[in-house]
Amino acid sequence: MGLGGSWSEDSYSSADVDQAAAAVEAAHAAGITLFDHADIYRRGKAEAVFGEVLAQTPGLRDRIRVQTKCGIRLNEQGLDAYYDLSREGILERVHESLARLRTDYVDVLMLHRPDPLMDPAEVASAVGQLMAEGKVRALGVSNMSGPQIEAVQDRLETPVLANQLEMSLLKRAWLESAVLVNHAEGADYSFPHGTVEHCVRHGVAVQGYSALAQGLYTGALASAPTPAEAATSALVAAMAAERNTTGEAIVLGWLMKHPAGISPVIGTANPDRIRACAGAPEVAAAMTRAQWYRLWVTARGSNIP
Repeated sequence: MGLGGSWSEDSYSSADVDQAAAAVEAAHAAGITLFDHADIYRRGKAEAVFGEVLAQTPGLRDRIRVQTKCGIRLNEQGLDAYYDLSREGILERVHESLARLRTDYVDVLMLHRPDPLMDPAEVASAVGQLMAEGKVRALGVSNMSGPQIEAVQDRLETPVLANQLEMSLLKRAWLESAVLVNHAEGADYSFPHGTVEHCVRHGVAVQGYSALAQGLYTGALASAPTPAEAATSALVAAMAAERNTTGEAIVLGWLMKHPAGISPVIGTANPDRIRACAGAPEVAAAMTRAQWYRLWVTARGSNIP
């Protein structure tokens, strides 16, 4: 999302392309090979500058996987935003994304948000056509609950392979809802209980976006942090120093420790911060149960029930 310059209608620059190339290079150095996009990011410019990088780097497309999303329309029909998972909408936006990305196919197409007017049969028709044409190789969803995934899956001939959800040490509704069943505090969290469990049971890979919480615990602390935010930042720094690693690796390692096998989506376009994430798998493997719980309790600012 951070590639392509501003969210305005202004064109991207050669400097924006250089930034995208540097981000891709840093990602490779960190062992990252899946690149996540959406048709709306920077009004399409995020995909476009990435397409420029693909065009100027022979062989790169064969070494990586690309996923993009469709289903949100911005600043159309007199509306700031509305959702569109109609058959025609999916086909139109995927073809536009392929042109911007300068590729013949995407490895994964994600349905960006639930559309109340969605007809699962139309989704199945569009996805079936795109897969038959070789333009889409797999399907995923984003921001969907277990029942919503089931509603889509019932009409599809291909499995839903991934669900992208906001998940981090800061945004913990996915976790809190699982332990606050039959507890008054559970009313504070609107995350649909059972969604992560549904994904695990049905082999739907879980992708956690905003996994770094915009650097809140790794150097971008707010000017007036809450006591929990300040304490968590200090704890992350102490754990990083103890393990001779980075705060980013600690924060992502905490997420990856969860048995759902969460894959963090790293939103930063800063090469240094991307490289700082490289040690997360090792941190996750070495983190003890007590360390994991200490991070959680500190971030929530109170003991668990």
